[in-house]
Amino acid sequence: MNKRVVVTGLGVAAPNGVGIPAFTEAIKTGTSGIRHDAELAALQFSCQIAGKPEVPESLQLQYLDPLELRSFNSNGILYGLIAGMDAWKDAQLPTGPELAADWDSGTIFGAGSAGVDKLREAIYKVDALNVRRLGSTVVPQTMASGISAWLGGKLALANQVTTNSSACTTGAESVLMAYDRIRNGYAKRMLAGSTSDAGPYIWGGFDGLKVCTFKHNDNPAAGSRPMSASASGFVPGSGAGALLLESLESAEERGATIYAEVLGGHVNSGAQRGDGSMTAPNSIAVQRCIREAVKAAGIDAAEIDAINGHLTATGKDALEVENWSIALDRRGQDFPYLNALKGMIGHCLSGSGSIELVAAVLQLHEGFLFPNINCEDLHPEITAIVDPEKIPRQLIYKELNLIAKASFGFGDVNACVILKKYK
Repeated sequence: MNKRVVVTGLGVAAPNGVGIPAFTEAIKTGTSGIRHDAELAALQFSCQIAGKPEVPESLQLQYLDPLELRSFNSNGILYGLIAGMDAWKDAQLPTGPELAADWDSGTIFGAGSAGVDKLREAIYKVDALNVRRLGSTVVPQTMASGISAWLGGKLALANQVTTNSSACTTGAESVLMAYDRIRNGYAKRMLAGSTSDAGPYIWGGFDGLKVCTFKHNDNPAAGSRPMSASASGFVPGSGAGALLLESLESAEERGATIYAEVLGGHVNSGAQRGDGSMTAPNSIAVQRCIREAVKAAGIDAAEIDAINGHLTATGKDALEVENWSIALDRRGQDFPYLNALKGMIGHCLSGSGSIELVAAVLQLHEGFLFPNINCEDLHPEITAIVDPEKIPRQLIYKELNLIAKASFGFGDVNACVILKKYK
């Protein structure tokens, strides 16, 4: 018999709030985490603004001991540790070095890359013939599975410990992979999430592709403009989100707080055929992904109250909305409420899906819709499909039952998760 899967813990390191209380306050008030980045300006990037979580050393020391921090230079792993360990503690699960191996708990924690700054540091040492001075810290900070390995050790996770990597769909995919593992009885608890490094060596390629905005270097908070007629490209971001998924049986046994239920979802690819390419989505595949997610969740498309979109502030936003409308067969006043977190945090790449899933779960649990910022001038192609009232520009308190969250990524890959309020 398939087990029901619920969310019992949340953690986040986002550009506009590190930790669930700060993040919740920020998304409710529409607070932007986009700031001017002096390093990008010095390197003559077109886009000189970015979203980066603020993590002072005093906060880092709550997750890494002084010895670990001494040669630590992997901000993606740091963000993932904060989000993952916070989600674990939020679920009221035990921590500490004395913990025995927990065979029932594991993690699928995704990343697009790992420790790029640490890798650069290592490359310079190797090129300077100083290979013997690399020490023991390079590999754990630069291997693709670095984040899951660090979390596995910190939390004594002895079930599956692995890292997935699927561009911007990574976070949503990790949740669905963890969901499958629990649903099929292979684990009781799985920490699901994703992270993204910050910095010019991650963001440079996107700046070179000319997909980032250059028009708001003097007004960072206005730079990320999903669904806006004046959107001119995405703002690069970074950070991590984490959800502790658990079988309903285990959660009830422990008396855990239940934030939401994961009903299921779907992952697919457009195969870079039709209108799909390495960088553009195949609309047929996007629509199929949404429809199959609805089917897997055992719900009717008409029941979805809200959509938390991928919506990056590029020319593809209107196409995304059109794909949702076709897949759900809903438009105008009948369209679900729609919001986009990237207006506040930028596009956090491989970390985006999990940060946005945390926001979606918070909305369900507390009964609110966070405001869409920077889209006073909604794109006319979007308002032709959706009644503007369904794209809230102010915080709305509203009882929600079902939220659909989707992420779409480079390589023409798609993931859609259906979340339900737990009653």
